[in-house]
Amino acid sequence: MGFFSKTVNATKAKVKAAAEAVKSTGTNDIPPSVEAELSTRRSSDDTILALDIGTEYVKALIAKQTKGGPLEIIGVGKAHQDSSNMYAGAIADIPAVASVCERALSQAEKVAGVTSKLAVVGIAGELIKGNTSTVRYRRKSGNKPLTEQEMSLIIKRVQDRAGEQARKEIADETNNPNVEVRLINSAIVSITIDGYKISNPIGFKGTDVVIQFYTAFAPLVHISAIEKVCAELSLDLLAVAVEPFAVCRACLGDDLDGNLSAIVMDIGGGTTDIAVIDDGGVEGTKMFGIGGRSFTHQIAEALDVDFDTAEKYKLSINNPTKVPADMRDKMALAVQRNLAVWLSGVQITLEDFQLSEMLPNKIFLCGGGAGLSELQDVLSTTDWFKELPFARRPVIHLVNSSDIPGIENKTSTVLDHSYVTALGLLRVALDTLVGAPDEGGVRGKLAKLLQN
Repeated sequence: MGFFSKTVNATKAKVKAAAEAVKSTGTNDIPPSVEAELSTRRSSDDTILALDIGTEYVKALIAKQTKGGPLEIIGVGKAHQDSSNMYAGAIADIPAVASVCERALSQAEKVAGVTSKLAVVGIAGELIKGNTSTVRYRRKSGNKPLTEQEMSLIIKRVQDRAGEQARKEIADETNNPNVEVRLINSAIVSITIDGYKISNPIGFKGTDVVIQFYTAFAPLVHISAIEKVCAELSLDLLAVAVEPFAVCRACLGDDLDGNLSAIVMDIGGGTTDIAVIDDGGVEGTKMFGIGGRSFTHQIAEALDVDFDTAEKYKLSINNPTKVPADMRDKMALAVQRNLAVWLSGVQITLEDFQLSEMLPNKIFLCGGGAGLSELQDVLSTTDWFKELPFARRPVIHLVNSSDIPGIENKTSTVLDHSYVTALGLLRVALDTLVGAPDEGGVRGKLAKLLQN
């Protein structure tokens, strides 16, 4: 079954109140130049904004909704983060990140000629807990059709149980028994009634209802940081979305009943986020703290150069003329050493999914770190997969914007693999705004239940 998103909503009143609170404290003030820029923007009601706040870059996409047609990207912006702005995929310095976001937004708005106040923001990091739970619900009267009220009760039970599990996991990892968590995304993976798999349960009769349900939770402190950044930028936060979930959603496009099965690896600067899709439904999302920056740090240490120089060498790894001859072998060794560590992280993370069936044999790569050819090669040519439940060697595919259905790029900027997460956020924004297709039908009713 396809995706039905449950996202964290922040109303306009809440965002404005947060902005006033920020200003009244005298801390994290908006610079006068930024405030002037915000006041002169021309807003457009038919646009949505995707804000991908990554460890290395902030990417902003402004898209326009068209009747019966695809989302059209009309603005693109990108700004580089300082090394201290993010930690393990989460915001570490709110004013600094807000400033970088403003630069990316300004670029996108200049290209688009308009601004969008309605934003969806991605969230990632090792403390994001996304898992699929299987719930068996035995109805007292199998001769009566399943109602919305029953589905609402089932969904609430699953979310409450999953939330408690996520809170315990995060409490153990942070050594904080009082940690607060919040639900970010929910999706029904599959439903069976009396052993028969169905896509629309409302109205069906039967006694034994089994639901596979995906939920993702994040620490409240991470979400609050995102809300505060949006408040500083005078954005209306429509949704916060787990980034690998958003990428999965982008790959499905409008075909919510599609049977896509794949592993998605979003390799960012600070983390690698992995999601497993099975028969069009997300099985789970997990992260580990090794991304593109770890390769750069290894190169910097091996060559005794600063971080920026090492990053330039890493980006030129396929062009030997741009790397001094006496440094090439050392750089190659540093990359191979880090690849071994990263690959171990991939193996351990995939083992943690504990699936009842074989892993999908397609792997979709995206994110800035996925562009490293050595990383693609190690997945494509080595035997790393043999200790995992793969039926055969997985096929590796680097995802670009052209692979994402239902979204068209109307700008002159080439949207490569590093923009796929932002494209997924646009899809989550559209889902949140319009719900699933056929609002008056059973799918629309289910989507509504998940958003309550």
